[in-house]
Amino acid sequence: QVQLVESGGGLVQTGGSLTLSCAASGRIFRSYVMGWFRQAPGKEREFVSSFSFGLNGARTDYADSVKGRFTLSRDNAKNTVYLIMNSLKPQDTAVYYCAVRRIAVSSYEYWGQGTQVTVSS
Repeated sequence: QVQLVESGGGLVQTGGSLTLSCAASGRIFRSYVMGWFRQAPGKEREFVSSFSFGLNGARTDYADSVKGRFTLSRDNAKNTVYLIMNSLKPQDTAVYYCAVRRIAVSSYEYWGQGTQVTVSS
């Protein structure tokens, strides 16, 4: 089992910044993908960013809507992944979730409880 706990959400004005944290505990995967997703009211959950680590090395991906504004970083010693969000827009308002899967598994296996991000105009 893996436990994921997100934190760092809140209310911010347009153009502001927030940093979300996702702390992982429990089972450790040698090769994994850790992702950030978000879900706005009345919309489907969408991909935001992910970090992959496996035999072929490491890779970070971003959705086009957040490229250049969001940055994913890690603190391996703390088993924590951060989503640094700059130049926030009202359309970034959503509940943000982190999730993790083994790299050989197609669907994310463990999810956090989510943290609310609200960007006011």
